[in-house]
Order: sequence, then C-alpha cells, then structure tokens
Amino acid sequence: MGARHYSPEQIEAWAGPRVSAARLGAMYGDGRTTFIAVDVKDKPVAFSDMEADGHVDMLYCHPAQAGRGVASLLLAAIDGAARQAGLSRLHAEASETARPVFERAGYRMVMRRDFEIEGVAMHNWKMEKQV
Repeated sequence: MGARHYSPEQIEAWAGPRVSAARLGAMYGDGRTTFIAVDVKDKPVAFSDMEADGHVDMLYCHPAQAGRGVASLLLAAIDGAARQAGLSRLHAEASETARPVFERAGYRMVMRRDFEIEGVAMHNWKMEKQV
C-alpha cells in the first residue's frame, strides 16, 4: 500500500488490526518460503514470500529503498525458487503501488479485484506469470 495510490483511510484499514506480530507469525509459520533483503548493515529493508502453490502473498519494500530494484531482486529470487520447486506459474494480488514492479518482472494483469476491509473500499490486481 502506498500513499500515492491509496487514501489514509484505506492504508489504515489495510495495515491496522490485520497486521499484528501474532498474525504474521502464524502466516510465516505455515511452510511458505520467505525472502528478506537486507542492507549493507544487515538491516531488513524488504521482504516477500511464496506459498507452495506459487502464490506470492506479500511484497514489501521500505519506502527509503523504493525505486532501487530491491523488490525486483526479491521477485527474481522467487522465480528461481519456483523453478527449483517445479512450479510453472506464480500468481499474486498486487497493490496499485506494487503492480509496476510485478509487470517489470514479467507478470501479466488478469483482472482488477474490488473488495472491502472493515467497510473500506479497496482494490488490487490479480496477476500471474509463467516460470
């Protein structure tokens, strides 16, 4: 989610109570492969994941690192892991902010997805890629 593409109300609904240490711990304990990019001081600056079926659930890059290719490097690592796992397809629901990153990585837009979180209208983009 980015302030350039979403309202403060949308960002709060997206990141508010849904994002907690307990929820993220449960998600990342389900067997998915996690990818973390660190800076030269070993500080995490971006992360992503890939579920067993090729679903890329999250792609986040700290705003200070945006535009430097970090998210693209994570998606390239996911491509390699998908091929190694014998997957032929990756898929994601990309935010408006992440959509260009996925497109540059070879994902194609399938459809716009409109939904609500806590009564707040949202949208993202169903995208997929053959690997």
